[in-house]
Amino acid sequence: MTPSTSRDPHPAARPATRIDVRLAAVAAEGRPALVTFITAGDPDYDTSLAILNGLPAAGADVIELGMPFSDPMAEGPPIQASTLRALNAGQTMLRTLDMVRAFRAHDAATPIVLMGYYNPIYIYGVDRFLADAKAAGVDGLIVVDLPPEEDEELCIPALAAGVNFIRLATPTTDDKRLPAVLANTSGFVYYVSILGITGTASADASRVGDAVARIKRHTDLPVMVGFGVKTREHARSMGAEADGVVVGSALVNAVRDSLDAEGRATAATVGAVTALVADLAVGVREAHVAA
Repeated sequence: MTPSTSRDPHPAARPATRIDVRLAAVAAEGRPALVTFITAGDPDYDTSLAILNGLPAAGADVIELGMPFSDPMAEGPPIQASTLRALNAGQTMLRTLDMVRAFRAHDAATPIVLMGYYNPIYIYGVDRFLADAKAAGVDGLIVVDLPPEEDEELCIPALAAGVNFIRLATPTTDDKRLPAVLANTSGFVYYVSILGITGTASADASRVGDAVARIKRHTDLPVMVGFGVKTREHARSMGAEADGVVVGSALVNAVRDSLDAEGRATAATVGAVTALVADLAVGVREAHVAA
C-alpha cells in the first residue's frame, strides 16, 4: 500500500487527534466505525444538544455536526430541511461552537467533525474560526465546496492548527485525480458511494468494495462510506466493505418524523435518533462478526 501524496512538510510530526485515536481503537476491535451526522441546532439548540450528547452512548464512534448554511448545494431534501429548521431556530456558527464546547464538558474522547460549506467559515474569518473551533474541541473539518486546488485557503491552516481536514472521494474520482484529492487529507477519507445529492438512493455494496480497495491502494487512511446508509442491514453490508459507514439523512429524517404539527420537538425526538443509532451500531458490529 502506498501512502497518499502530501504537501504537508511534517505529517509524521503532527500529534494524533481524537479521530486518529478512535479509529485506531475501532480497527483494533476488528470492526467498522459508525459515523453519525446531525445538523447543529435542528430542530432547536437544546434538543440538538441533547441528541448530540446521546450519540456516543447509542453507539456513534465519530460525530459529524453539520454547520447550517442557507445554500447546502450537495444536500438532498432531508438535510436541506434540517438546515432550514436550524437556521429558523436561530442557529449560528457561534452557537454551533457553543454546542461542541458544551458536549466537551462531559465527553473528552468522542471525535467531532464539523461538516458543511466554506461561506460561513469565510465570513467568520479563517484564523478566528480555527482558533475557536480548536478551543471548543473540534477535531476535523469536511468542507465540501473547497477543492484540493484551494488547500491554502483552509486545509493547510487547519492542519497547522491540529485539525484534521477530511476530503471526499466519489465514484468519478479516478486514479489520476485521487493523488490530488488525498493530498493533505487526514483523519479519514469519506467515500461518497453514489452520484448526486444526499438522501436519494442506496449504493451497491460490491461496487463500494471495489472502490474502497482502489482508494486504499493510494492511502493508508481509513475509508468511510456514506450516502444511502439508512438501516441496520445497510450498515452491515457497507461496513463489511470499508473501515466505517456514515449515516446522515436517515438521522435527520428521524428528527423530522418526531416533530409535532408545528415542527417543534416532542418528547420522542431525542429517543427517535438515538434508537436508530443504536440499531445501526448493531449493524456495524454484525459486519465485524460476518468478517
